[in-house]
Amino acid sequence: MEALLFDRHEGVATLTLNRPQARNAIDMTLRQELGEAVLAVRDDPAVHALVITGAGGSFCAGGDLRSIQAGTPDVEAWRGRMRSSHAWFAQLLAMDKPVVCAVDGPAYGAGFGLALAGDFVLASTRARFCLSFMRVGLVPDFGIFYTLPRVVGVQRARELMLSAREVDADEALRLGIAMERLAPEALLPRAQALAASFGGASRLAVSLVKRSCAAAPQGDLAAMLDIEANAQALCFMTDAHRDAVARFLNKQTPAFQWPAQPGEHS
Repeated sequence: MEALLFDRHEGVATLTLNRPQARNAIDMTLRQELGEAVLAVRDDPAVHALVITGAGGSFCAGGDLRSIQAGTPDVEAWRGRMRSSHAWFAQLLAMDKPVVCAVDGPAYGAGFGLALAGDFVLASTRARFCLSFMRVGLVPDFGIFYTLPRVVGVQRARELMLSAREVDADEALRLGIAMERLAPEALLPRAQALAASFGGASRLAVSLVKRSCAAAPQGDLAAMLDIEANAQALCFMTDAHRDAVARFLNKQTPAFQWPAQPGEHS
């Protein structure tokens, strides 16, 4: 791969956007390589979690405007170009494995959308989020119309889209865009520790939690209670549940533990 680093270590896959000279802006090469890597992670049974980050002090500056300007000129061609990314991006959003996005520096435009595809967004103290599309006469893409209102609510999402203003790490934390704020040097180790912790989790339970949360905004109470009953019945029958109960009764260390940050007490 030219524009993307792909590493696997003890069940954790790490994708590093690697165009630091362009602040990891997404050109057609990076778009294609992201698609291939996402599908490879989805289909690899040895991988239990995914980390996405960027090289050189940037997460992703959005779409590469130079390559965009060299693109196809008519409406239908542009629709096709956008839809070519939708298949793999939908797979990223629906992935049964936890996705941790480690955002250092700018997450602009499509980079903001890529960050929002994470189940957990960790931001460095120098992270900056911006839906910069209005500045160039475009609308948000990379799933932002779907993801952002679910995170911050419709009114705030509309404001961030239309204002194209920058959100720093502190505000991202307050709005719920970021789950944690960390020093830059602590960002990737924390992201990989979170991802590694799921090696001891029930893969079925992780998958069902993710799917149920995705259904929640559209589901009424009866539907969500039905999802709950079906999911719990499946989990009760797994070896992971039986092993966890045995560990609890025998006062053994649980196989899954959320890793404490340095200085925290578990």
